[in-house]
Amino acid sequence: MASLRNADAQLRNYITQHSLLHIYEALLCGLLAMCPENPLQFLEEKIKEMLEMGHHSFLWDACIDDSRKPKVKAMAGSYLEYLFGQDEDELVSPELFKKAYSFYINRLHKLYFDEWMEYCATRKAKRLETQLKLQNAEAHHAKTFLRSVVRRWDKWVKFRKEQHIEASTRIQSIFDDAFLKKILKAWNTETQDSKKKREYFEHLERGDMDDLGYVSSSAMREGEDDISQLPQKAVLKIFGFMNLIDLARSAQVCRSWKIITQNSSLWNSIDLSSVRHRIQDKFVMNILRKCRPYVIRLNFRRCSTLHWSTFKGIGECRNLQDLNLSECQNVNEEAIRAICEGCPALLYLNLSHTDITNTTIRVMSRYLLNLQYLSVAYSRKFTDKGLQYLGSGKGCHKIIYLDMSGCTQISVDGFRYIANGCDALQHLKINNMFTLTDHCITTLLEKCQNIVSISLLGSPHLSDSAFKILAQGRKLVKIRIEGNSWITDGSIKAISRSNPNLNHIYITDCQKITDIGLKALASLKNITVLNVADCIRISDPGVRQVVEGPSGNKIRELNLTNCLRVSDLSLLRIAQKCHNLNFLSLRFCENVTDSGIELLGNMTSLISIDISGTSITDQGLTALGAQSKIRELSVSECLGITDIGIQKFCHQSRDLEALDISHCLQVTNSTVKTIAFCCKMLTSINMAGCPKITDVSFQYLSGGCRYLHIIDISGSIHLSDKALKYLQKGCSQLRTLRMFYCKSITKAAVLKIESKYQSVEYSTDDPPPWFGYDRHGNLLAGVSHVEETEEKTAAESVDV
Repeated sequence: MASLRNADAQLRNYITQHSLLHIYEALLCGLLAMCPENPLQFLEEKIKEMLEMGHHSFLWDACIDDSRKPKVKAMAGSYLEYLFGQDEDELVSPELFKKAYSFYINRLHKLYFDEWMEYCATRKAKRLETQLKLQNAEAHHAKTFLRSVVRRWDKWVKFRKEQHIEASTRIQSIFDDAFLKKILKAWNTETQDSKKKREYFEHLERGDMDDLGYVSSSAMREGEDDISQLPQKAVLKIFGFMNLIDLARSAQVCRSWKIITQNSSLWNSIDLSSVRHRIQDKFVMNILRKCRPYVIRLNFRRCSTLHWSTFKGIGECRNLQDLNLSECQNVNEEAIRAICEGCPALLYLNLSHTDITNTTIRVMSRYLLNLQYLSVAYSRKFTDKGLQYLGSGKGCHKIIYLDMSGCTQISVDGFRYIANGCDALQHLKINNMFTLTDHCITTLLEKCQNIVSISLLGSPHLSDSAFKILAQGRKLVKIRIEGNSWITDGSIKAISRSNPNLNHIYITDCQKITDIGLKALASLKNITVLNVADCIRISDPGVRQVVEGPSGNKIRELNLTNCLRVSDLSLLRIAQKCHNLNFLSLRFCENVTDSGIELLGNMTSLISIDISGTSITDQGLTALGAQSKIRELSVSECLGITDIGIQKFCHQSRDLEALDISHCLQVTNSTVKTIAFCCKMLTSINMAGCPKITDVSFQYLSGGCRYLHIIDISGSIHLSDKALKYLQKGCSQLRTLRMFYCKSITKAAVLKIESKYQSVEYSTDDPPPWFGYDRHGNLLAGVSHVEETEEKTAAESVDV
């Protein structure tokens, strides 16, 4: 319906005067609400009512019964008013209603929001005020409580001090009484002894020697010394640490000691290698003649003065089980035949560095039916034929350990003979075999399925194919590989996948091993030894994979020497995960700094650590000293370390047994003094390349470190013969002494002490340039040894 806004004004006035809009609206609303059956009759009735009531007060719901009228009143004029446009100034359109409603709602929102903000601000202020009051109350309570605690503690301390003073007084009184009694008893004993001595000499003067049974000397009687009074088991344990010379000297002390030294348990195992320069055939024959019924182990390593009579005497030891003839120059076919025929119970036989031939091995394979451990390392006079005898003879089929290191004359046929005759082999060492190829390994492993330990150091020609065959169907526990540029991460994956019980892993100087290989090793659960030295591609992510794996808490030895990409991040992981780590080597890891070393100071399990060639300074070394259980420390070529760092470390780690401070150019006599007075249990010290060391240092060492066995003072240009006198006087247990480049020590002084030590190495040459100083101790401006090593490593990595 079109709007009447633009209609004639007279018509619009007519409609308004007669309220036609309200009438129509009421009638229409009545029809819509009541829905009568006869609309016309309904309209007629309502019009009559309208005429009676008047139409001016007629509302829109007048035609609707009260029961059906809506409860909500209309808010505005009717739509018909809007339609007809009556009283345009007084009517309100729906758009204006919407605007008014929106304005009203916004006003309400703003009012409520302002009130809510004011309420929140008030609550926040009250909350802050309450918190401030609580804090003040807590501070006051804590202060009051602390004052009360301190007061009670002070009272308790005073009470305890009084108790301690009283107890100390009582203890001192008891000690004084006991000490006085002991003095009186000793005085009485001495008096009685003096009286008996006087009587004894009076009898001698009178010539009366009949009745002297009651006279006793003041000297200790037979068997009354402290050692003889110990239990026999403890005494034998003590004497068991002596070598033959010491046992011979002990037998001359007294009769009781002589009886102890003749105990058979002390002669079950005889080690003649430590006295090899002093023994002769006659001496050895006397020992074997007395001890042959119960001797089980004999060690003649490097005893080059022995001849046929000694070997014949060894053959008479029927119960001999372990024999070491390594580096004995006079071992020949007749000697081995005499031993093999006379020692059928032999289990261990070491013939490394000897001149054994095929005939010798043939004799062994005939007589040694129980042999289990055999070493022919670096014996190059036998051939594949000898190994054929070893495999085809009636003996040597029980061998479980075989060492053929350095036997470069062995070909593929030799390995085939070993595989055919020694199928029970479990431990195999083939080190320094540059002729070893994949074919040799595959031929050997075809029948030797029980290998659990294998060592392939210095075998550069083996490739992944050999190592993958090694991994198949094995139960490897220990593997050692070194100097191989062909092995890749694929071999490491195959080995770790097929050998879940692998616990000893030694893979060094293998340039193609990366973090991927270490990730494969991370799946192993029993790793205790991991050595990846000189694998220069290994970095922090690889180390993290291993230490965070299931073996992280079981690793006891970790060697990361020359892993140039390892940094402090790896040390953080190691400190967090490796709680049982005993040995750690970070040698020449140049990215390791004081921050990483400080993390290791909290590892209570760490016993030995090598941080040579790193960037550590005195601060890091001091923090490392907080772990007082360290027994071995190497800080060689750490140019940032001075006297202060070493002194602080030694003050904290007094149980140190081995120390390497070589090529630390700033070390002086002050450091050695601290070492001597703090580390009294030191057995090995390396001070090579320390030009500021003088004779005074050795005066300190001889007075404090009585247990030194090994000393290296190479390059100590200011040392003189007086230093050797100090060592000879104070270090009675010294065995090895190295004195290269010591120009101030004379050859006469060295010859004088040479017979008293097992090994003495000496020269008067000028220090080499990589020592960093000249023959007068002046520092050189050239390349140091550390820089030289870094350049060499960088060149190798570029070649790879």
